Amino acid sequence: MKKSSCQTRQRHGFYRVAAVAPPVHVANPSANVAAAMVAIEQLNAPDLIVLPELALTGYTCGDLLLTKPLLQAAERALMELAARTEAINAVVIVGLPLGVETTVMNVAAVLSGGRLCGVVPKTFLPNYREFYEQRHFAAASSSDPSEVCIGEHCVPFGTDLLFVDRDAVIAVEICEDLWTPIPPSCHAAMAGANVIANLSASNELIGKADWRRELVRSQSGRLIAAYAYASAGPGESTSDLVFGGHNVVAENGVVLNQSRRIGDGRGCIELDADGQQVTLVTCDVDLQKLAHDRRVVGSFDDGRGRNERSFRKVCLDRSHDASGVSSLLRDVDAHPFVPDNPASRQARCAEILEIQTAGLVKRLTLLDPSTPLTIGISGGLDSTLALIVALRAIDQLKRERTQIHAYVMPGFGTSEHTRQSADGLVAATGVTSRMIDIRRLCLDAFDALDHRPMGIDVDADTDLPTLQSKLESIDASVRDLVFENVQARMRTMLLMNGGFVLGTGDLSEQALGWSTYNADHMSMYNVNTSIPKTLVRYLVRFAADHLFEGRLQSLLHRIADTPISPELLPLSQDGSIRQHTEAALGPFEMHDFFLYHFVRGGCDAAKLQFLAEHAEFDVAYSSDEIAATLKIFMTRFFANQFKRNCVPDGPKVGSVSLSPRGDWRMPSDGDVEAFLPGNE
Repeated sequence: MKKSSCQTRQRHGFYRVAAVAPPVHVANPSANVAAAMVAIEQLNAPDLIVLPELALTGYTCGDLLLTKPLLQAAERALMELAARTEAINAVVIVGLPLGVETTVMNVAAVLSGGRLCGVVPKTFLPNYREFYEQRHFAAASSSDPSEVCIGEHCVPFGTDLLFVDRDAVIAVEICEDLWTPIPPSCHAAMAGANVIANLSASNELIGKADWRRELVRSQSGRLIAAYAYASAGPGESTSDLVFGGHNVVAENGVVLNQSRRIGDGRGCIELDADGQQVTLVTCDVDLQKLAHDRRVVGSFDDGRGRNERSFRKVCLDRSHDASGVSSLLRDVDAHPFVPDNPASRQARCAEILEIQTAGLVKRLTLLDPSTPLTIGISGGLDSTLALIVALRAIDQLKRERTQIHAYVMPGFGTSEHTRQSADGLVAATGVTSRMIDIRRLCLDAFDALDHRPMGIDVDADTDLPTLQSKLESIDASVRDLVFENVQARMRTMLLMNGGFVLGTGDLSEQALGWSTYNADHMSMYNVNTSIPKTLVRYLVRFAADHLFEGRLQSLLHRIADTPISPELLPLSQDGSIRQHTEAALGPFEMHDFFLYHFVRGGCDAAKLQFLAEHAEFDVAYSSDEIAATLKIFMTRFFANQFKRNCVPDGPKVGSVSLSPRGDWRMPSDGDVEAFLPGNE
């Protein structure tokens, strides 16, 4: 169930699009208006309603499309639909045959506020196999009039029309227009259209639905736009063809939703109260995100100056009162880096491991084969994933696994659980193992710095067991950053002096600055650099289930189930860890959610809050919890750019990366104030 919010979807750029295939009464425009209204009245506060091609008459009228009675009835039905949808407060686009000078044209009429606002003719008329449109219609051409009169209404006419509904700039194309090498919507998008409406009558054939859906999806991605496709339903004549009512809404290469259709393998489509089959789909498209994506992809605008077509804009004077409308008809993925579908998730993990491995293989080929590949093994998730990649790379190069030097370096906060995991991991993989207790080295550093760790006096002769006991009796609220940093840097110093260092830090830690500068923050190559924390666990489990077996498999599952902690603070007296990362920072699933939508979508804090309130996280968070975690994310993200400005090389694996050499550049001393919740 979606959570409620006092914020409205319109405030955050969401535009509600409905593609509807109402029941069809062939050659009966009046009945088709009535049927369309029944379907429309089922919709939940739409901004745009797209009806099918020739919806007012039916696509399968044949030569009746050339008759005066049907053409006149279609015009009357159009004006009736305009009047009846005035109270709906939505833009409505409907198809009909229209007499234009001495010809008949297949057109889409745009209605808003009870008025006819413009008419767009079809450009490409199919005349092959089962289609014979050139028998009945004339295609759009440069000789078309710029206006047409329907009754007492004279309105703009042509394929050069864009309809502006506040942030939405709507372009219209009709069925076959999409199936051509250069659809008209390509030119419209370069002129500013961000919502494409396609009125279609696409019959069902074996395999055609997949092709149709892929065309819609790919065109939305090519145009960085929303694409609403409404196709004629099963009420059309079935003399030779069956029309399935397949409606699809896509956004920038992603199908947001699609309706039932005849032949989808899910059985009969449910009938409405009148015993008619209706298919429809409604969802919210994100115009703000589309605008952000177009700004990022600079090459999109490069074609604007080369666009040979000019367009006229028709402003639609429509009320946008959205009071009380806070629901969101759109799935908000709580884990955008992790596919929900198990098969997709498995494929994603396999691909990522291949990319990570390929990056490391290339780097290792440049090194003397005798150079040790050093890696710190803590028994935690990140270092385990890096070790998995190292094993795969060494195996691919047909080298001995002993080239990998795995350093297990327990410190003052190392728990027995992670120590056993680390020891078992290096033993089961056949790598060269190095165990160094860093506590004595850290004690020497404290003495040299004249530092009292956690407020305890120490010198060169301090007994380690006694110090450990004193540290574990310290109140859990006591913090000592020097105490933590010395341990982290001591480990890195040992690794750096031991060989070519493989980094382990992940993307989420980079975003939050959850690393010690010039310690775990630094390496010579980092295979985890663009892997978010929410995905690391799945990668380790995937490796356990598909790449290894026996003792190693069980160890990987044990590690995947271990709570996240840097283990730099002393243990509790019972030996348990008391430094839980998510207790200090907030849940990583929420931080990764914010990271994705901030970097990938350019969302402000208010929109991040709104989206998070509509996401189904593993835990149900209150609005206050979301706001508090969001403030932590923004504050830490801005405060830690200086660490990201000098991260080591590593392979990009997804659409979000924080490498300063590629994807993300920002000043280290930028001010976070404008980005905090409440300051939008």
